[in-house]
Amino acid sequence: MVKFRFQDLKIWQSAIEIANELFDIADDLERKRLYRWAEQLRGSGMSMSNNIAEGSGSSSKKDFSNFLNIARRSTFENANALILFEMRKLISKDQREDLLTKLDLLSRQITSFQKSLK
Repeated sequence: MVKFRFQDLKIWQSAIEIANELFDIADDLERKRLYRWAEQLRGSGMSMSNNIAEGSGSSSKKDFSNFLNIARRSTFENANALILFEMRKLISKDQREDLLTKLDLLSRQITSFQKSLK
């Protein structure tokens, strides 16, 4: 079975799991006919794992670090969206808190991984 380098990275594994949860929220947003918000959440959710995966194929540590920076910034974008969704009663406070905790941990893990590349 073919396996890419990024699949062994804990940060990618965490990012893809969070993205999967965000996709569930996006599906619910679509049922409420909030298509643009659903599309935005899917894009920012995928950005985390996509940039980790893409960066892992880089030929330099500096380039990989730049992709990790984009992935980390996407964690903040997702956190912002979740705060707004909870304010608009589109998700529960518990959902928001659970996902913000996961996003915060992922952000910290990405930062630590970036430091290990130097």
